[in-house]
Amino acid sequence: MQTKYAFLRAVTLQHRLGLVILALAFMLAAAESSGFQGFSSRAADTTAQRANSLNKTAKSLFQEQKKTMGESRFTKLNGARVHYVNYGKGDEALVLIHGWTMNVDNWSDQTSELAKRNRVIAIDLPGHGQSDKPQVSYTMDLFARAVEAVMRDAKVKRAVLVGHSMGTPIARQFYRKYPQKTLAIVVADGALGPFADKATMDQMINGFRGPNYRTVVNQMFGMMKGSLPSATVEQLLATSGKTPQHVLVSAMEGMADTAIWGTDKINVPVLAIMARNPMFPPNMEEIYRAVALDLDFRMWEGVGHFVMMERPKEFNEAVIGFLDKHKLLIK
Repeated sequence: MQTKYAFLRAVTLQHRLGLVILALAFMLAAAESSGFQGFSSRAADTTAQRANSLNKTAKSLFQEQKKTMGESRFTKLNGARVHYVNYGKGDEALVLIHGWTMNVDNWSDQTSELAKRNRVIAIDLPGHGQSDKPQVSYTMDLFARAVEAVMRDAKVKRAVLVGHSMGTPIARQFYRKYPQKTLAIVVADGALGPFADKATMDQMINGFRGPNYRTVVNQMFGMMKGSLPSATVEQLLATSGKTPQHVLVSAMEGMADTAIWGTDKINVPVLAIMARNPMFPPNMEEIYRAVALDLDFRMWEGVGHFVMMERPKEFNEAVIGFLDKHKLLIK
């Protein structure tokens, strides 16, 4: 939806500027053909120059707008389609990985703004959004391979991975498998270690396996909404509601797999933007620093789980500042 509206805005802008240029050209032609008194050749030249300048401005604005217009694409992994939206060009990109039961729309406040600086790709993980939803195990490894498949299809050699929630262990698994393709990682309220013990995770997953799983999912999102507007919360619930039960259960099982929470280190720069939560251990930053050796850790107060949606301006500025500091994705 956001891609469609961006395209319409760009077309409208170009159309309006085109009308101005056409009007000036008509005035010039009319003056020349009628011999209008007082309309000197110098004035005609000035009008032509202004028309030419406006034409260049229109083309420049349209080209700039094109950078932030998403192009919907598909690739395949194990025969199943994986959907992604591409913004811009280049063999390095900022790759946005959404969280559990979500889709590319979660990044609508990031894509156009960040695409002004560098290439951006937002992915619908397998089982989510417009991607296919086969009956398979939705492990963090599968998701990481889907990210790599998208990068290959988009001809992206290296990326800064931005992972929200479940997107964080996916980004970490991607780094394990493809360290040479990973420039850095941005954590958007995601975990770098187990966020609950096995008994708690088993109890949670059992609730998702039952017939009333939608109620359980909605209650969980209700606790994470922060100060998001009610319309946005409804949109999140609607998005989650489109994710099949077999996908959400399997993906949660994937996050509960102790194999993904090893002590292996992340040696690329990491920015972690976390929402303060009473359930977090008091030594949260210490836990993250034990894994990420080059870490910029930030704990935001008064914000819910969807940090990039609740405070988009601050989030975008933090990401851009992080990229600039480490001289990443420079054109």
